[in-house]
Amino acid sequence: MGDMDRNRRMVAIAKQNLIESGEREQLIQLLRTRLLECGWRDQVVMQCKDVVRDVGVENITLDKLIAEVTPKARQSVPDSVKRELLQKIKTSVSNQSSFSTSPFNHN
Repeated sequence: MGDMDRNRRMVAIAKQNLIESGEREQLIQLLRTRLLECGWRDQVVMQCKDVVRDVGVENITLDKLIAEVTPKARQSVPDSVKRELLQKIKTSVSNQSSFSTSPFNHN
């Protein structure tokens, strides 16, 4: 198995473990809270309004709006929010890894 396939498999397993443990939902809620606290959501709403105004309400589709706003919205997520979430994900995955290598885990 190549490194790329192995990495994809590990990511899929980690994601599944986060889902099963309920941690994924907690991380999503934390992200929502942090984005609201820093005003990111309001910025994205304003970007959407600007795009609709520039393109015209009769010419805009949801797909066009998403295509236009998504790159800017992703770039505008504060680094502090990204770092906090990444650290929490790393901690969760690390905890999963230590459990999966435990001699008591027979998987």
